[in-house]
Amino acid sequence: MSLRSPLGRVRGLGAAREGVGHWWHQRLTSIALVPLTIWFAASLVSLIGADYFTMREWMGSPLAAGLLILFLVAGFYHAALGLQVVIEDYLHHEGAKIALLMAVNALALVLALTGVLAVLSVLFAG
Repeated sequence: MSLRSPLGRVRGLGAAREGVGHWWHQRLTSIALVPLTIWFAASLVSLIGADYFTMREWMGSPLAAGLLILFLVAGFYHAALGLQVVIEDYLHHEGAKIALLMAVNALALVLALTGVLAVLSVLFAG
């Protein structure tokens, strides 16, 4: 016995029609963040005590800049996806839910773009 409606069974859709895609995006970003976080942490540990110019030189290399951009984009997207789930699950007032979701997505976008532009400015400043 299924709790899904006959139309839902025919279409193969869940209640919100987007849960599986959201779930996959969150899993893919978490998988991508594992090696990126390890690389980022190892890089920062190796640069302990480095001066400003050494840090700028490291960040200005194409490989480091590319990995930093991937780290920023994946991290903020993953955070926005996770916060969306929390907001949808625990906030029950529709108006507040929509406003908070819009604010979280806007903040994640602004912070990700700011980080990407900062990395690009260092990369192309040379």
